[in-house]
Amino acid sequence: MVLGFRFMTERELQKFPQHKFGQAFTTLKCESPLYLTWLEKRLKENGGQVQARKIEDFWELYGSYDIVVNCSGIGSRKLLGDLEIYPIRGQVLKVHAPWVTHFIRDGDGLTYISPGIHNVTLGGTREKDNWNLAVDPSTSKNILSRCCALEPSLQAAKDIQVNVGLRPTRSAVKVQKETLVRGNEKLVVVHNYGHGAGGYSVHWGTAKEATQLVKACIAALQPRYKAKL
Repeated sequence: MVLGFRFMTERELQKFPQHKFGQAFTTLKCESPLYLTWLEKRLKENGGQVQARKIEDFWELYGSYDIVVNCSGIGSRKLLGDLEIYPIRGQVLKVHAPWVTHFIRDGDGLTYISPGIHNVTLGGTREKDNWNLAVDPSTSKNILSRCCALEPSLQAAKDIQVNVGLRPTRSAVKVQKETLVRGNEKLVVVHNYGHGAGGYSVHWGTAKEATQLVKACIAALQPRYKAKL
């Protein structure tokens, strides 16, 4: 959500002598760890439960649940055999630089500086089909160099930490119902995965769409339960 947008003035561009054009905008920022904690708390307050459990096959859930909502991300490649989903490896730095208060993004967005509540995120990488979760020191050095070119004061940044993750990417987010069949057994699954790097941007909308699919599945199951009664 962009709340205000304008072109940068010549005076503002003086801070970035390697650039001749720039845009400035005001928007909202989601502090992901805090947001996830809030979502979990909201779930529990509304009667939801959280269980830590690893499954190798959706059929392990058969008999325990009537409807399964699949938000397994990159795990859907193994659980469903969905070869359309693939990882885009991302490596970022987390640094202590409280004087940095503005988000800065260069060109195609590969280089960016994103201040948060407790630290500043420096990015980054987009490496398609790279499953490696190990930290690459040369990549960290390159990220810091690129970000310092945009904001030289980052050379004084402290407490540098490195995060690596795999963004579950697909040609399109998969939000749809599927009925898995095994002999005479059926398992209803509602998929909601493949958001790539845009999960925090679009998750609320896809969650609402998935919820509507779940409601339709519940309505379809009700006649069967009434027949059993």
